[in-house]
Amino acid sequence: MALVGSGSAVPATRVSNSDLSARVETSDDWIRSRTGIAARRIAAADEGLTALAARAARACLEQAGWQAEQVDLIVLATSSPDDLFGTAPRVQAALGARNAVAFDLTAACSGFLFALITAGQYLASGSMRRALVIGADQLSRWVDWDDRRTCVLFGDGAAAVAVEACPAEQTGLLGFRMRSDGSRNACLTLAQTDLHTPLLPGVTAQQGGFAPIQMNGQEVYKFAVREVPAILAELLEATGTSPDQLNWLLLHQANQRILDAVAERFAMPSEQVLSNLADYGNTSAATIPLMLDEAVRDGRVQPGHLLASSGFGAGLSWGAALLRWQGPAA
Repeated sequence: MALVGSGSAVPATRVSNSDLSARVETSDDWIRSRTGIAARRIAAADEGLTALAARAARACLEQAGWQAEQVDLIVLATSSPDDLFGTAPRVQAALGARNAVAFDLTAACSGFLFALITAGQYLASGSMRRALVIGADQLSRWVDWDDRRTCVLFGDGAAAVAVEACPAEQTGLLGFRMRSDGSRNACLTLAQTDLHTPLLPGVTAQQGGFAPIQMNGQEVYKFAVREVPAILAELLEATGTSPDQLNWLLLHQANQRILDAVAERFAMPSEQVLSNLADYGNTSAATIPLMLDEAVRDGRVQPGHLLASSGFGAGLSWGAALLRWQGPAA
């Protein structure tokens, strides 16, 4: 699987920490010092998930030099779809990718990495040749904007990566690991509401709907700083890769302190740790491809560069992949 293109899209509306302090009891200094976040993007009424994902995918197709009709597979990693029955087919239609099968994959902040690995298996089997892997979330729909513990963390965005089949010796997916631990699910949830409506005498039906995001921040932080270095170390050992061979560390953008802790574990200088958390906050499944696309387009990530990536979050779920960028230079 070769990684040959990227693209991204974010809403126009920027909400700074100071803006939020007009609504909840918080401050720019309080948010920055604990998370590293300075601002986030919030989707407007005409910027739903389908529109953001399609914009990101079009930019990705252009960079890869593909026509939409050449795409065989679209995997949309999201936990905030426009339609619970699936938003990927809407994106397929918006792109005009009539030859592509499209489906959603839900794994929260691990979603993009899990989707990339999934797409890679289709390409490796020979059943498909070209795929778009999109990470997109609109968590502003599910944030309690009066809860200062969570409302400061999340933002909206979308990004995509184009991958195509290639000979094994040229692969851009050099190895991966995936993990889940449902016993810790309660640490971070976007759970269904417990509402019922009378249906017949003695019979009720559950009413659809979801409660706002709930998170035990301390437990999620401890989970991340323990599990992410461990799974990356396991992957590097399995692939015979030493940290000094890496060009970049590309992590899910959840908290700057987590990024710093992982970099310290591998003695990587801060200049090699990709971070745009300050500008966008936690965009869930979009963070990794959004950061990758930014670094490709500004010239930091060059063809042949080696990246160690890890996604982690709700589920609880986490994973790691060793990637080589093969797309065009800026």
